[in-house]
Amino acid sequence: LGVGPGDEVITQTYSFFATAGCVARVGATPKFVDIDPSTCNVDPEAVRRAITPRTRAIIPVHLYGQMADMTALMDIANAHGVPVIEDACQAIGAEQHGRQAGTIGTAGCFSFFPSKNLGAFGDGGLVTTNDDKLAHEITLLRNHGAEPKYFHKRIGGNFRLDAIQAAVLRVKLPHLHRWTEARRANARRYHELFTAAGIASRVVLPTETPGYRHIFNQYVIRVPDRDRVRASLTAQGIGTEIYYPVPFHLQECFASLGHQRGDFPHAEDAADTTLALPIYGELTLEQQQAVVSGIAEALAG
Repeated sequence: LGVGPGDEVITQTYSFFATAGCVARVGATPKFVDIDPSTCNVDPEAVRRAITPRTRAIIPVHLYGQMADMTALMDIANAHGVPVIEDACQAIGAEQHGRQAGTIGTAGCFSFFPSKNLGAFGDGGLVTTNDDKLAHEITLLRNHGAEPKYFHKRIGGNFRLDAIQAAVLRVKLPHLHRWTEARRANARRYHELFTAAGIASRVVLPTETPGYRHIFNQYVIRVPDRDRVRASLTAQGIGTEIYYPVPFHLQECFASLGHQRGDFPHAEDAADTTLALPIYGELTLEQQQAVVSGIAEALAG
């Protein structure tokens, strides 16, 4: 998209590092904004306030498997003539009012890392776009900028998906819908179990925005004294993860941007309180009961 030194790209400060790292690597400046505390996705009004004459792109993140508010974001982007790159790495198959992640913005980026709902045997990814010119540019860049072979008008790289990874994905793809529905069913069961255990009021459960399809790449709760609760679950042999403990604006590599704690309070609160629980489709009722009872025990202590 021609983004480079002197340009700004707006994105949320709470995500996996690649969201901001890709901006810095082309020499542009990431312009961080806060999140909506109810979804952990970007706050569209924060994006609106962050736009400057130097803004060259917006990267919303469909975090945890639920899409950001693309209707509001596209209105903002179109009003300013700015392209939108959907970070849909955690959201393959997620929907907003019938439209799938990666089909609304200028381009969509997906990850096939093994932990994703559709995972390869190693690293891999996919870019989607309805722009023929952009598709051609991406195709050039993924293969050292060569067209035809050994003739290079651009400097690209070796960003091709390995054939073995593609083969794995082709086998797994027909099962994706069933696997995703199993995750969604487990999410509903977690809600029921937390309610039945009488601790739903002490734990903030993930929400699914009306009209959206959440694919639950992660099932992320918010819990007081998160680190103690996690340690208790670990002691019981229950795996958890923290996505993500340090927002971008507090990362050492972005210190030159001049941010400090308190600049983006919703993101900082999420970093301090969120805890991802097991959500893979093969979870049994007994396993989910053990997770919930383990949290209840930790909260009681």
